[in-house]
Amino acid sequence: MKVLVTGSSNGMGKAIANKFLQENHEVIGIDIEDATIDHKNYTHIKKSIVDTDLPEINDIDILINNAGVQNSKDDIDINLKGTINVTEKYGLNKNIKSVLFMASASATTGAEFPRYVASKGGVVAYMKYVAQEIAKYQATSNSISAGGVLTDLNKHILEDESLYQAVLNETMLNKWAEPEEIADLAYYLTVINKSMTGQDLLIDNGEALKANFIW
Repeated sequence: MKVLVTGSSNGMGKAIANKFLQENHEVIGIDIEDATIDHKNYTHIKKSIVDTDLPEINDIDILINNAGVQNSKDDIDINLKGTINVTEKYGLNKNIKSVLFMASASATTGAEFPRYVASKGGVVAYMKYVAQEIAKYQATSNSISAGGVLTDLNKHILEDESLYQAVLNETMLNKWAEPEEIADLAYYLTVINKSMTGQDLLIDNGEALKANFIW
């Protein structure tokens, strides 16, 4: 199948692109950074997801909206408006099989930067809209709301032993997710899954659930 992944140069996006390449799919990546994947079935497009002149790409089977920023003045423009821009360009078509959105655990908890929280909450709501729009094609639309993931975006935490331990203590399983774990789930949701749609999956090692019972 032909798979389009935004934010494919780093972190979860790169792991997802590599997963689909390993499974012998054709992958097209869109990122503002240069390509970091060298594979015969990979095509890189150096663009921002907010650009109005995104190239024409026909017959996209799977769209994975991963690109985003955090704690910037552009969180809503890129994370939400950019995601809508890409989805309207490539996802709402009769060939589509699945659209997947990378939201965030903060869309559920609200425990992060205000514009980021608002943007990711909007992504979850928009995911549900897309599920309704593409159901006529027997296509699915879902989102992954990850908590802590071991990527360079969180480098300042991972390299600070006390800070890292503090965030691990907030989880029930005392760990964060690997990017490859998110990639495996992305593959399942878009290729194997045929019946679940309009759902947001919270992958946070039990952080939101953790609570102390006081009696």
